[in-house]
Amino acid sequence: MTSKGSSRPKKSRAALWVGLAMGLVLAMVVVLASGFMVETTNTDTFCAGCHVMVPFRTAWQDSVHGGNNPQGFAAQCVDCHLPHGNFVDYLVTKAITGTHDIIANMSIDPLQHDWAKNAEENRAKFTYDSACRKCHHDLMPKGIPYGGLRAHRTYLLGEIQRNCVDCHPHVGHKEMIEKAETFFKQTQKQT
Repeated sequence: MTSKGSSRPKKSRAALWVGLAMGLVLAMVVVLASGFMVETTNTDTFCAGCHVMVPFRTAWQDSVHGGNNPQGFAAQCVDCHLPHGNFVDYLVTKAITGTHDIIANMSIDPLQHDWAKNAEENRAKFTYDSACRKCHHDLMPKGIPYGGLRAHRTYLLGEIQRNCVDCHPHVGHKEMIEKAETFFKQTQKQT
């Protein structure tokens, strides 16, 4: 009996080490795959892979934030449409938003959908102040008009409860609604 009892802890230890090694390898694969997936899904090319997003990508490309600026800088969709600061919040919001977009892409009729109403009702929900402030640090730059100076000062002091997109509603997508309506009407004619 002594020989059986002494071999059992050795087998348990070996199984434990094999389990730990396999767990470590699996964890590394998940982390690396997750990083790859996050990077892959962070591009405008990925977002415009859904047919419904094509006109919004065009409207973004024509805007200042899409690269139509003297610097040629282009923000990606996630730079504006995901919160910045807390990585867990970023990933959770990314998963929820991505799932919502997939379901919406499959369930709405883009010709019947009221894009203008949707933009008005959901602009602040899908554009984050933390995203705006990640790039726009100085809200009181030299030469800002007095009205902008007053509005930004009250915002910075917390005297008003407004989001950046409340005052700058069309900054990320130039002529977005018009482009969406034109795109979907042309798509309908082609089918």
